[in-house]
Amino acid sequence: MPLLLTEADVQAILTMKLAIELVEESFRRLADGTAVSHPRRRLRLTGKGLLHYMAASDSAGGYLGLKIYTVSPSGARFLVPLFSGESGELLALIEANYLGQMRTGAASGVATRVMARADARTLGIVGTGLQARTQLEAVALARNLNQVRAFGRNPERREKFAKDMTVRIGVPVTAVGSAEEAVRGADILVTSTTSTKPVVEGRWLSPGVHVNAIGVNFAEKCELDGEAVRRADVIAADSVEQSKMEAGDLIQAFGEDAQRWAAVRELSDIVSGKAAGRSGRDQITLFKSNGIAIEDIVVAGRIYELARERGMGRDVPMFQ
Repeated sequence: MPLLLTEADVQAILTMKLAIELVEESFRRLADGTAVSHPRRRLRLTGKGLLHYMAASDSAGGYLGLKIYTVSPSGARFLVPLFSGESGELLALIEANYLGQMRTGAASGVATRVMARADARTLGIVGTGLQARTQLEAVALARNLNQVRAFGRNPERREKFAKDMTVRIGVPVTAVGSAEEAVRGADILVTSTTSTKPVVEGRWLSPGVHVNAIGVNFAEKCELDGEAVRRADVIAADSVEQSKMEAGDLIQAFGEDAQRWAAVRELSDIVSGKAAGRSGRDQITLFKSNGIAIEDIVVAGRIYELARERGMGRDVPMFQ
């Protein structure tokens, strides 16, 4: 019988340290061909809702599955059905909102580890929502930060974010009054917004900064202006194929220039050592995160294993 795991179950199992290890392994499996990840597809529902679905296979782990979720004015609902790669048996149904937040943060942690300068200490973050919290937690594990500057449009929320995250990561987080103040002088920058227009200007970026752009996965939206993308010496994506469909930051900056796309590196190649994350101290590096299915499936597989070991979850009678 498949195992039903709730959000509470996932939260009890999945730490950021574990998420980073698993997401990094997912990229290694993409690089060596033992994993395959299909890009996200979307269907518009009646009214304003959207159905999103994305699938992956993990031969090394022995799993395959998908993440499927709806987003509508009433909220978002995330689910990972996890199957056995050998028998095709449905192993688990995993509520996946928290899982998604954690693996998205973990991907930026991995990118920071392989692309940011080793001595990067100052982080700027634009956006102070739920995703920003796991972004900051992951980057703080990848680099020994000593200062964080955070900007969000809502003054009360950014102040609360700064207080909460100072306690959570043990590094001073200061709420600032503008995106420019967060960006200028930062060694690492995270953009985690839902903006349809750029919130970061390229002229604000310091030499040597590493950027994790994670908030946009629609072609018509962007967080970075064209100058910010043009100034990047190295651009990597979790999936170049998926980026061509939904990474508005790159789509709008590149236009019809196929050569620009040809220069974008797969993060899996950097993680595996097939490509360099940076080759100079003053290079500006950019990771465009879309969120890909293999991250969900590798993480979900380990959550399932640990839940079985710990006697967590509830068996659901199906296919009997």
